[in-house]
Amino acid sequence: MRILVVTATAAEVAPLVSRLTPLSEHNRHLRAYRRGAHDIDVLTTGVGMVATATWCSRTLMAADYDLALNAGVCGAFDRALALGTVVHVTTDQLAELGAEDGDSFLTIHDLGLLDGNEFPFTAGALVNSSPPDSHVLRSLPLVTAITVSTVHGNDDSIARAIDRFSPQVESMEGGAFMYACLVHRLPFAQVRSVSNVVERRNRDAWNVPEAIRTVNATLLAIVESLCA
Repeated sequence: MRILVVTATAAEVAPLVSRLTPLSEHNRHLRAYRRGAHDIDVLTTGVGMVATATWCSRTLMAADYDLALNAGVCGAFDRALALGTVVHVTTDQLAELGAEDGDSFLTIHDLGLLDGNEFPFTAGALVNSSPPDSHVLRSLPLVTAITVSTVHGNDDSIARAIDRFSPQVESMEGGAFMYACLVHRLPFAQVRSVSNVVERRNRDAWNVPEAIRTVNATLLAIVESLCA
């Protein structure tokens, strides 16, 4: 089996990488490893949707994979999700893709520029209807997400995001990863761990190390379940 692991920053998957056997470096973003008899490429895209979409598409055009896993941290709108909780994002929306109309926001679908069910969208969202078959994935909470270029940290904008999209978590890359995998018709899963509550920026309340620890433990378990 050949697996592509996609992350924004090397730190987010460093514990997983430490458990893999290094093989080669394809380029400065993509490195090859092995776990048992299985090949695992780790793609570090850089932060944000543009970098993620570009490097995912370039990588998926150059090689064939059996599946892809996107791993990293996220912020939680849903306060029932404790810090360090690992979630499986099955629905994601590009929250800033659209236009302002006074106090209202019109999505790209509201504007009539793209039908809500035009591939790869389903009812205006990016939906993973067929994730890889893993008992570890099945054990994770399923959540809805938004992908943003500007992380929320203002009470008014947070309230608007909740009203418009009802998200449980947010990231800066997840939707771009899902879009690329859907276009390339590659089985995939977006797996994230909650590092902070989405609120006015308060780094003292974050727990990034715990989020990285839990998402990597889960990621390794997923890889092992898939390679069994």
